[in-house]
Parts: sequence; structure tokens; C-alpha cells
Amino acid sequence: MENPFIFGLATWGEWFTDRETDAKRLSANFRYGVNTILISPRRWGKTSLVRKVSEDVRSSNLKVVTMDVFACRNAEEFYTLYATELIKQTASRWEEWVENAKRFLSGLVPRISFGVDPMTDFTLSFDFSNQQQNEEVLNLPQKIAKEKGIHMVVCLDEFQQIAEFDNALYFQRKLRSAWQLHQDVTYCLYGSKQHLMTKLFSKQSMPFYKFGDVIYLQKINTADWIAFICRRFEVTGKQISPQLAEKICLTVENHSSYVQQLAWLLWVQTDVKATEAGFEAAYTDLLNQNSMLYFKYIDGLTTYQLNFLYAVAVGVTSEFTRSENLVRYQLGTSANIRRLKTSLENKELIDISGKTVSFNDPIFKLWFKKNVRRF
Repeated sequence: MENPFIFGLATWGEWFTDRETDAKRLSANFRYGVNTILISPRRWGKTSLVRKVSEDVRSSNLKVVTMDVFACRNAEEFYTLYATELIKQTASRWEEWVENAKRFLSGLVPRISFGVDPMTDFTLSFDFSNQQQNEEVLNLPQKIAKEKGIHMVVCLDEFQQIAEFDNALYFQRKLRSAWQLHQDVTYCLYGSKQHLMTKLFSKQSMPFYKFGDVIYLQKINTADWIAFICRRFEVTGKQISPQLAEKICLTVENHSSYVQQLAWLLWVQTDVKATEAGFEAAYTDLLNQNSMLYFKYIDGLTTYQLNFLYAVAVGVTSEFTRSENLVRYQLGTSANIRRLKTSLENKELIDISGKTVSFNDPIFKLWFKKNVRRF
């Protein structure tokens, strides 16, 4: 029997839920050469969406290359990953990798190395002290696309990581100056640190301002989740009521990964038909599974930070500087609120949308409210 629910990794096929409007828009951008910036909190389904659309649009004339830059700590590691994945994903055999590396990077004299499995363990490296060679790496997709007579879409996951590099602004300018001239390549840049991604693409002073179509991914609506959950139970010979499926969604605030995880835990508890008792057991299990992680979240937080989180957990989402809120939740002075917001946003514990503050992780919110009583 197949696992009816998938969480913690990108979904595909029958496990992919809704996103029809987002998929249609992203597909059009890929097909018609519109650069895309995709932004949402972690585990809302960005990677799954890009994966689905990439599979839908691939053809003999349209090639999609995807890579995750999260592990890149500096520009040199970015260049290495970028060149390696472009060469690997635009050819099917290791002999072609070697041939194409020499052909398309002729000015670099790349060092080519293979691991135990030559079909997968393939890496390029260069002399990064030569700026002209670095520019050749950045122009590699355009060169490949033009010579092969194709259009290419380059998808870079966790793109906000480049903001952590040394001389980050200089590096961003280099990327923008190269990529904006590419006529046969479209870029899809996405990441889960929403405040960093927003800063990269919405500030006029930043190199990537107005680089493309910015899509702020929204949560999947409850009705679509209910239909999905009920269908997944049914295909495995079990049943769940629409009311209980809705309870799953509302409990985790329609957070994609947690909807799938809580539904899975309830499915495990279910023999034939899901029950309220089974739901409570699954919910408790979900909290317990994450408790050690959440203890790490709060370890080292100041009293003011804990008090601020508690205020958000019990329903305060704005107007933190009002005197009654400052006194009731012991938040200090009104000048302290901005520092609290910035520090907790940088720790990825809260999301700030306009004047509204919320927890990034809805299960952490429930756990915090239950286990970290402040007043």
C-alpha cells in the first residue's frame, strides 16, 4: 500500500494538492520567458510547485535545470555548484559532461573530477581568482541554450543564501548584470526566508529589484485540503468525515507540510473510520515529535522575547506598543518592540506582514501556548 500522505519533502503526482492558479501562472512564465521570484515561508510547497511545473513544461525545446544553493557558503561554492549542475542536467551521459565542460567552458580550463559513481559524482572546479572566468560561468546557461537551439529555465532554491556571502551586494550585482542580458534563459528564484527574499527583491536599492514577476505563495484553501484528505483516506480503504478533515486543516492553519503530517498520523491511528479520539492521539503525537526542536527554539531567548511570543500565541497580532499590551505582557518600552520584532524575525520564529505578526510555525505556536506559560 502506498503512503497516502507525504511530508518533509517535495510532493508530486497524486500527492500534489491544488495550486492550479499558481501552477498556471508559473507555467506561463516558464514558457514565455518571464523571470519569476517565488516567496513563502518554509514548507508551504514552493519546491513541490516548481517541480510539478518543471515536469509539465519540459520538452525538446525547453530545458529546466534546478539546484539548491542552501549549502553554498560563498561565491566560489556557488560558481562550482552552478557550473556542475548546468553541465550535468543538460546532458545525459558522463562522456557528454566532460565534452560539454570543455566545449562550453573553454576559457576556464575546468578541473573535472569523478567520485565512486561516475554517473552521479561529477564536479567541476575553477580558478576563482580570475573575474573573467567567473563571468563565463554566469553566462554558461545562455551559451548552452543558444548553441543547442533551446530555451532554458534555471531554478535556484533557497536563493536568499547569497545574501549571506562576503561582499554580498557586489556578488548580486554580478549576477544581475549577467542574467539580465540572457535572451534564451529564464530564471526562477525562490526561498523560504521570507524577510530576506522580500528584502532582496522589493527594495529599490537592491540589485535584483524589478528582476521579474514576484509571486507570494498563499496557503491552499480549506475546501481543497478537505477534498484531498478525504480522497487519500478513501483510496487506501479508510474513511474520514469532511468535518474531521476540516479540523486537521484548522488546527495547523492550513500549513501544507503539517496538514499532510497530521493527516498521516491520524491515518495511522485509523482502522476503518477516523475518530475524534484518533485525532487527539495524532495531535498529541505531532506536538511530542516536535517538542525537542521547540525547546531548542526557546533556549537562549530573553525574557522580553518570550513575553512577546506569548502575546502573539494568545492572539495579539498588532498594536504591541499600546500601553495595556506593554504592561500586560511585560514588553518593556514601546521602543523595545521594533528590536523584538527584528530579532525574532531573524530567528525565523515570527512572520511580519505589514503590521501583522504571526508565528512562522503553527505547531510551535500551539506548543508554546501550552508549555511556556508566562502570566
